Amino acid sequence: MNLLLFRDDLRVHDNPTLAEAARDGFVPVYVFDERDYGETRYGTEKTGAHRARFIRETVEDLRSSLRELGGDLAVRQGRTEEVVASLVDGYGVDTVFLQTKPATEEFGRERAVRETARAEGAETRRLWTHTLHHINDLPTPPERMNDTFTPWRKEVEANDKPRETVDAPDGIDTPSFDDGIPSLDELGLEPSEDDGRGALGFEGGETRALERLEEYIWERDLLREYKETRNRLVGADYSSKLSAWLARGSISPRRVYEEVKRYEDERVSNDSTYWLVFELRWRDFFQFGFVKHGSAFFAPGGIRGVSREWRGRGERFERWCKGTTGVPFVDAAMRELNATGYTSNRARQNVASFLVDVLGVDWRLGAAYFEEKLVDYDVASNWGNWAYQAGVGNDSRDRYFNVLKQGKRYDGDGGFVRTWVEEKEASPNPHEPYAPEGYDAPVVDVRTEYDRLAEERG
Repeated sequence: MNLLLFRDDLRVHDNPTLAEAARDGFVPVYVFDERDYGETRYGTEKTGAHRARFIRETVEDLRSSLRELGGDLAVRQGRTEEVVASLVDGYGVDTVFLQTKPATEEFGRERAVRETARAEGAETRRLWTHTLHHINDLPTPPERMNDTFTPWRKEVEANDKPRETVDAPDGIDTPSFDDGIPSLDELGLEPSEDDGRGALGFEGGETRALERLEEYIWERDLLREYKETRNRLVGADYSSKLSAWLARGSISPRRVYEEVKRYEDERVSNDSTYWLVFELRWRDFFQFGFVKHGSAFFAPGGIRGVSREWRGRGERFERWCKGTTGVPFVDAAMRELNATGYTSNRARQNVASFLVDVLGVDWRLGAAYFEEKLVDYDVASNWGNWAYQAGVGNDSRDRYFNVLKQGKRYDGDGGFVRTWVEEKEASPNPHEPYAPEGYDAPVVDVRTEYDRLAEERG
């Protein structure tokens, strides 16, 4: 008997772990690990209500898919290694199959599972399943990879082709379970209501992920102009919005790649089709970077060991979190994030730069806040991108975003700001700094701060 521990691979298509475990009778299980639903060292929550809802829906959809194949899914709450030990003992499991991931906590939990399985007399099989390019196929192993994206990308593009996707099993043989899925209340969270202003109502699960892929690429032909639209801020269709499903493994990056290639064969191959694959490789870059650098990604000075004094928690950070800085573009993005669990890549770059470059707040506080709020949170992508923006990660250039100029450039008509910042709803100057409701002034004189940055960094 096998045991399959689902982690961030919550799908039946292109799931090599499922394909191998299902060759015999097996016990599939997903664990709502209690350590994922509590407070972090930074005073934020590990998982907020938006992502928790999305995960619950994803697990429900996975269970439905497994039942359609003739099986079922055990859903448990507790500590993953303890749940696995109990199931190994109770079902006489010989082999535990699981997805392996490189981040510190994730790998620590995996190690604990291996140890408890071994203590119960079972071996463990680990499979790498969450990137476009397989770790064993890279032209240069992660331990020796270039820390700058462009040369790494060019090497991968020249030497590596992703593996083909794996078909879902025709049928599976598992025990039956009558487990319920923990409610948000049981996970210690308050439900959050969608007020209708969000870019996309993210619904968890493989079913919706594949529908979105079909809609975006084929039904609405939006891939054709992806590069031109990807920096927009309002609406559902300026980008693929696949990130949340990729983060939970509800859709395979290789499946996305294959659909892009089919689109190139059947409709058009252009900069936009290339750019969506480019973004998948950007995602891969941080996954493999975590293999190389591990816990260094969480250090104040990052993987480069940059020495800098950072501000800690305080009014600056709290106002940034609430979207009451008095800088409209920043506040709109943070209010969107708080209300929906999502904000665009362009907005994320700007609010991150504002926190670390203008407010001087420890970048790790921002990364931890995003960890709590984002429906599409992925440890490597989130912490890698934050370190990159803070100048302590995979880029030696100490760049910053001028959010006043960025707001006018990417939100010229003020539609994004007016959607989310009520104080600016009727303003003829939507991007002019303002005094948020309850405050006498913006958190800083932002123009003075940009003058300072220009003098310091050129």
